[in-house]
Amino acid sequence: MIASETIFTRVLIVGAGPAGLGVGLALQKTGVADMLIIDAREIGASFRAWTAGMSMLTPSFHSNAFGLTDLNAINPESSPADFLRTQHPDGLGYAAYLDAVAGHHQLPVSTGMEVTAIDRQADHFIVHLKNGGTIHCDFLVWAAGQFFSPRDRDFSGAEHAIHSSRVKDWSALSGDSFTIIGGYESGIDAALRLFDLGKSVRILSRGEPWSSDHPDPSRSLSPRTFDRLRAALRHPERKERIEFSKNTDIRRIEAGDGFWILYDHDELPIVCKTQPILANGYQSGLGLASSLFNVDAHGLPIFTEEADESTLTPGLFYSGPSLVHRKSLFCFVYKFRARFGVIAAEIASRLGKTQIDEKLLPYLKAGFMNSDLDCCTNCECAIESQHDAPEPAQFSQSS
Repeated sequence: MIASETIFTRVLIVGAGPAGLGVGLALQKTGVADMLIIDAREIGASFRAWTAGMSMLTPSFHSNAFGLTDLNAINPESSPADFLRTQHPDGLGYAAYLDAVAGHHQLPVSTGMEVTAIDRQADHFIVHLKNGGTIHCDFLVWAAGQFFSPRDRDFSGAEHAIHSSRVKDWSALSGDSFTIIGGYESGIDAALRLFDLGKSVRILSRGEPWSSDHPDPSRSLSPRTFDRLRAALRHPERKERIEFSKNTDIRRIEAGDGFWILYDHDELPIVCKTQPILANGYQSGLGLASSLFNVDAHGLPIFTEEADESTLTPGLFYSGPSLVHRKSLFCFVYKFRARFGVIAAEIASRLGKTQIDEKLLPYLKAGFMNSDLDCCTNCECAIESQHDAPEPAQFSQSS
């Protein structure tokens, strides 16, 4: 697209990651051809930017022929496990999978197109681009993701730390001892990678996620992470090189000359000789579209249960890890992909497409068209966990 050019399309999808491509594939299945998928960077950009050694938490396994789609797949006809021949794809591998799927299905993707503003007119949207061009569309699907919006300004002095998403290679960090703020997936992953490199680590967490037995995998550590953590805790130097501090809420950081001081909720100082590592997650993926969504009392965006549409701005849909319904988080690929078919069916219906249910039947059978949100409100299994709390709980310490 050249500068100042104006493009018209019925459906615009912002984001060429799994969320955007997944909705695009579902729309394509319904017969919607007049659509465009754009991205400020490239297909799978967030995965290409992952730290070296980082990989998918959810396992990939090719069992599509038996009606059990690969947990990391973005449509019922593909499998990262089959494509990559690996169980836990790394960032570059998963980006290659996304690129291959988009190419195979000839999705209309344009990269290097950064959105700077969104205007809602009476019956359509005008999306402004950094290069000066505009895109006019009847329906807008926001699928920009979260990875490039880390929570690195949550408290005073947070800028003195380095967010875990900005560490390109853990082995490149100098020093022998590190302090990590955050005890969920990214925090434990950072700690274990440093521990494996022979470093000592201290994990500061608001709660005690390493001992959580919450049935929702979005609110507790994954089985794979627990396996890695147990392996580290069996290490003979575990007591000297890994420390867990629960119920430690860091409120501010001060930087000195070659040292950093962290202050918790009780104003107790914690001194670090290496730059602290923030592993506290990401901002909402809504970004520039945030003002076009209503929010609840907790500041969370509100989506219609019918099709993940904005309750404030008709024609604006959301797909991605910020999706939440009935307090259930849809933050993993296998969760938010369950709504690809729902969004596509709604848009296709408004565009006058026919035989939508028949065309999307493979999506329904594969779990990509879940309209029963009651299934997400109770994750309890019939058989209780063997342990009241996972094994690492016995090693945790209070600050």
